[in-house]
Formats: sequence, structure tokens, C-alpha cells
Amino acid sequence: MEPELEQELEPLRRLGGALRAVLALAAARGPARAPAPPPPACPSPPSPSALARLQDCEKLCDGVRDAVLAAAAAYHGLPKDRGTTLRKMVRDATAEVVEGMIQLTDVIVSTALQSLSQEQLISTGGVWEACEQVSSLPRDNQAAVVSVVATYLDVVKDALKEMEQAQVGGGDPYGDVMEDEELGSRGNRDIYWSEADRKLLNPCMGLMKASKACLKKVLGAVKAHGKADTPEHVAQLDDLADIANEISPSVDELALSMYPPVNQLAVRLNAAKLASVLKKMLEIARASHACPPSEEGWLLFLTGAVDHNMNKIKDFTQGEL
Repeated sequence: MEPELEQELEPLRRLGGALRAVLALAAARGPARAPAPPPPACPSPPSPSALARLQDCEKLCDGVRDAVLAAAAAYHGLPKDRGTTLRKMVRDATAEVVEGMIQLTDVIVSTALQSLSQEQLISTGGVWEACEQVSSLPRDNQAAVVSVVATYLDVVKDALKEMEQAQVGGGDPYGDVMEDEELGSRGNRDIYWSEADRKLLNPCMGLMKASKACLKKVLGAVKAHGKADTPEHVAQLDDLADIANEISPSVDELALSMYPPVNQLAVRLNAAKLASVLKKMLEIARASHACPPSEEGWLLFLTGAVDHNMNKIKDFTQGEL
């Protein structure tokens, strides 16, 4: 690489180092200004045109570094009593911006001889998208909890839809998989649901539907009644977000254990875990300000639905104990 080009890229390399320091600070307890290493001594003075480009590059890099530091400081300056759900969303959004700038800086340095490479365009788009996400961040913990619970609900909906589609295949959930010598013949009964399996699937599907209903009802309650006006209300919303986050993995574990060959004991254990999480969520919701007495009806109904389906699963798997 030519000496003058090497000198012009030095501010970008220092920026990359500073951005990495900022990213490390995002996980620290408090903000601090990331030090920029001193530029190395130039082997020879740059030409006037190269010096002008170098100064422009340094000015741009300083501006980017200051903007990123300001974003990190804004996250660290967000009071903890505003809510852990909100703080996590702000932290993740800030980290995405910094990571995007690191990638863009690395790409520019590595493709300096190209006027405008595809990699530079892609990395620029990534930074642009990350900045757009920052501008759409929720303004308080109530809006943050609504956002994350809605995301969890979509994941559970997808899992439920996938399991419903699998049961349409006449007892063969792998019906859309082509026969393969390594996978075995389509006549292998281990890949089909038995009659006993299908009886067990019904209450399992009931639990999955109850999971969807719980998230949907809690989401509606937080939208209608949730407030972020006191530390107590903020903490209650965080508790709802935390327990809602446990539902999707529990649904996935149950769904995976429902595929043949079915281990009914594993199904029972996974169903019990999901039922426990659902009942805990309903208890937390009932104790929160987001569920006034007007919401008691669906809380009782869903508690009963969880118990009803879990009792059926216990009955069908009693012989496995």
C-alpha cells in the first residue's frame, strides 16, 4: 500500500480501536471516554492534497467517535428505575450501532483501493438500519414490555402453527421430507404417531394454545392498564416481561418432544415445565397493576385450562412413571 494512503487510513484504524473500546464500555458500570491512541510518526510529510484528505478523515472520525460515545453515555445515564426491559433494549440498540460502525470501519480499511465496494455498501446499510432502530426505541418501560411480549407471542404462534401443520399429514409429521437412504424408509413406524401418541398430543396442543392465549391476554392488559409512573409499576412490568420470556423456550421443548418416536415421559416432564411457567405468569399478572379486577375472568379461565390439559397429560402418561 502506498505510504500516503497508509497515512490517510490511520484515523480509521484509530476509530476502529476507539469503537471497540466503546463496545466494551457498553457492558461496564459507567461511561468513560475511550482513549484514542496517538498517531504513529509519519515516515515522510504528506503532500498538500493528501494532508487535506487526512484532515478531513480525522475530522469525520472524531465526529463519529464522539457520536458513539454520546450514545453509550445516554445508555449509561438512563436511570435503572426506568425499567430493566427498557434499558436492555437501549443497550442492545446501542451495541448494534457500535458493532455496525466497527464492521464498516474494518471494511473501508480492507477495501481502501476500491472506490465503492459492495462490502462497503452492505456495511453502510447495516449502520443505517441500526440507527433507524434507535430512533424507534420505546419511550418508557410500558412500551418496552409491550414490544417484547408481542415478539414472544409471535414466536409461540409460529411454533403452534408448525405443530398444527405437522398433524395434518395423517400421522406422519415428516411427510414433507423426501425419502433418503441415509434417513431410512418412509415405512419406518418410528416416524409416525401411534394412536396413543395422538391422544397425548391433544392436551399438549391445548397447553400450547393456552400459552398463546396467556401471552395475548397479558399483552392486551399491559397495553390497556400498564403504567411506568412509579418504581413499583415499572418493576411489575419487568416481572411480566421476564416470565413471558420463559414461555417460548418451554413451548419449543414441548413441541420437539411431541415428534415421533415419542418418549411420553419426556413429553410429560416438558408439559409440566410449561404448565408451571404459565401458572407463574398468571400469578404475576394477577398481582400486578396491569390486571385490575376487570381482568379476573380470563385469569381464572386460563388457570383452569392449564390445569385441565396438564391433568389429561398426567392421566395418559401414568404408566410411564
